Amino acid sequence: MTITAVIVEDSRLARNELKELLKKHPDIVLVGEAENVDKGLELIQKELPLLLFLDINMPEKDGFELLEMLDEVPITVFTTAFDEYAIKSFEYNALDYLLKPINEKRFAKAIEKVRKQVLENTTEKNSDHRLTEKSQIFIKDGEKCWLVKVGDISHFEIVGNYSRVFFEGQSPLLYKSLNQVEEKLPEAPFFRVNRQQIVNTNFIEQVVPWFNGKLKLTMQNGDEIEVSRRQSYLFKDKMSL
Repeated sequence: MTITAVIVEDSRLARNELKELLKKHPDIVLVGEAENVDKGLELIQKELPLLLFLDINMPEKDGFELLEMLDEVPITVFTTAFDEYAIKSFEYNALDYLLKPINEKRFAKAIEKVRKQVLENTTEKNSDHRLTEKSQIFIKDGEKCWLVKVGDISHFEIVGNYSRVFFEGQSPLLYKSLNQVEEKLPEAPFFRVNRQQIVNTNFIEQVVPWFNGKLKLTMQNGDEIEVSRRQSYLFKDKMSL
């Protein structure tokens, strides 16, 4: 299987180093390279690569800012000359990180991880450009960042002009409106239960009748969510209740 890749790295020397290393892995096809975040964004949106080699520490805008601009994040391998960045990036659920100068054997191990991840992620893309459950999104809230699979998110809720995202005991802010989020989410298993919240039906623990024809959901994390009366009818139909 051919895996398309993009390099976003401000150092020409480092880009050339990566290209040399890639020559031993002919199934990884480089479709473009960029020396800064803005050009990287344009390139990724045009080529839609499966794999991204991303330098973290770049002038003007860093690698995390690039990920924040993307609706869907490719499989990401961070490259960095700084240990502290590498440790952080690993905590952010990146597939892997490589310290410069990059060791050939270490690079080969990262590529093997990429191949496995691509096989796991193989799925049909939605024709309307929606995300799938296996798609990754990047969330940055203060100093903390996460790369999260859409299918691992239990629910979203409105916070002012933004959205709070609930997954694996975390609840950071995503700087997009709930309507913007809804436009990109897969129609199944996500469902808009009221004006304020969207739930992943895979994370519903309990459904009980509530007042005035409404329903109340209990999520796996214990959160209780009320389904509006109008949406309750649609929810029952969707879930065959």
